[in-house]
Amino acid sequence: MVSSNGIEIGCMVISSPPSQNEVSVFSRTRQHEGEPMATEGPQDQGVGLPPHLVSWIESVAGGTLASARRMAGGGRKQAWFIDLDVQGAAQRLFFRWDPTDLSSTGDPWTVRREAAIYEALNGSGLPVAAFVGLHPTEQALLLTCLPGEARFSRMRDEADRIAVATDFMGHLAGLHRLDPQALGLIPTDSAVTLADLVHEQIAEFDAIIETRGGAVDPVLQLAIDWLRANVPAVDGPIVVVQGDTGPGNFMYADGKVTAIVDWELAHLGDPMDDVAWVQLRSLQDPFGDLDSLFAVYAEQSGNALDAARIKYYRVLAEAKIMVMGHGVSVRSRTDGEGGGGDPGARLIFGQLHRRLCAETLADVMGVDLPQPVPFPDTAPTDDDALFDIVLGQMRDVITPKIEDSLAQQRIKGLARVLKYLAESSRHRAWVDAAELAEIDAALATQHTDVAAARDALANAVATRTIDPALALSTVYRQILRQNELLRSASGVLADRHYSPVSAR
Repeated sequence: MVSSNGIEIGCMVISSPPSQNEVSVFSRTRQHEGEPMATEGPQDQGVGLPPHLVSWIESVAGGTLASARRMAGGGRKQAWFIDLDVQGAAQRLFFRWDPTDLSSTGDPWTVRREAAIYEALNGSGLPVAAFVGLHPTEQALLLTCLPGEARFSRMRDEADRIAVATDFMGHLAGLHRLDPQALGLIPTDSAVTLADLVHEQIAEFDAIIETRGGAVDPVLQLAIDWLRANVPAVDGPIVVVQGDTGPGNFMYADGKVTAIVDWELAHLGDPMDDVAWVQLRSLQDPFGDLDSLFAVYAEQSGNALDAARIKYYRVLAEAKIMVMGHGVSVRSRTDGEGGGGDPGARLIFGQLHRRLCAETLADVMGVDLPQPVPFPDTAPTDDDALFDIVLGQMRDVITPKIEDSLAQQRIKGLARVLKYLAESSRHRAWVDAAELAEIDAALATQHTDVAAARDALANAVATRTIDPALALSTVYRQILRQNELLRSASGVLADRHYSPVSAR
């Protein structure tokens, strides 16, 4: 998935110890450099997998399991390195597993769907892992390992960065040159259009929301309404879209891309869809001069860039990220086998993409969004001192003793949550009062608590009884305040925005 907090697939080079920029998450002052990402690299945690999955892996691979090591990353799904003894020879495979109940989440972006893409792309000439096996009943996929490093930000040499980024854009162009019919992904007699495929994506959003129930975030509802009303009227080409493509979702070594990874959002569609995703992921992990890289893509793919379509798919991509989080509580996201997900990363990236969705939606709607309002000065309290003490203990006493990468990721995530809670504790009363007053002004109502006001605003957006521009501006003020509460935890991500789209 979209958060760049670890690898998705590959035989990754074990990373060096965290840098000072990475450790700075334990300070409540703002991070000026670096990303809020986790230290990567496998750590042996014993087997840790259910016995029936171990038996299946051994059967498919034809060997005996030596170790199973869960990675710190893996996005929405668990990622494991599997080491086997195959007739006396060591073999490493990659195991991707989603233990969640799909009947309750309505998630269409399944491991089984991803497996079909891997099978289709085998032999295509693209650097992708080879398909080994798909579990007959579980959402579990076994793939070969490919060498490389996933975090683009770890590359310091500018010439290497340009070389790898250019190589990736060439591979993206190569993906879009593939014939989906030849890959068996579209029937030869299909009359499907790009518009049909966009409507299918929106229908997936609708189905997830219906399955999970609950009020829809006003930003998401406004985005879906706009997307439905403004589907690009364009004919072909229909290509294989990776979705969630760009830095962090490919491996590299020696100035070349060694593997393109994470195909769970892959689908058929418009090549500009993937161009928009490259922009999105570049906000998390800066990718260089996008205009130059997109020029490489346009030349090698034969697909001219279309600024209006790229903007459309930026909204679609951000809406998709918000749909993934719809109706999923913080507890359900972070509970589960193996400790669940990283609450700090989910907090930060959830805010980032909610804000970006509002901003890119305002761009296409022609809405002038409000500017941030400074928080009032507040005197430090004993609670502030206690937060600082706890963060300091985590940084100086606990973290240096941790060698396991997953535990390192989680302790940093918890530190980010504490930093947010410290800011929230100090400013929450003012933040809620401001939001309550703004919603009541927009709806001409008088609520006594902010939760009821939020529900009323969500209902007004859902029933189309409020002007969309007014609704978006009202919600965006709340987003700006949340951005400030999360600023010290988010670091540089708090100030990342989409750049203008240049058509070539």
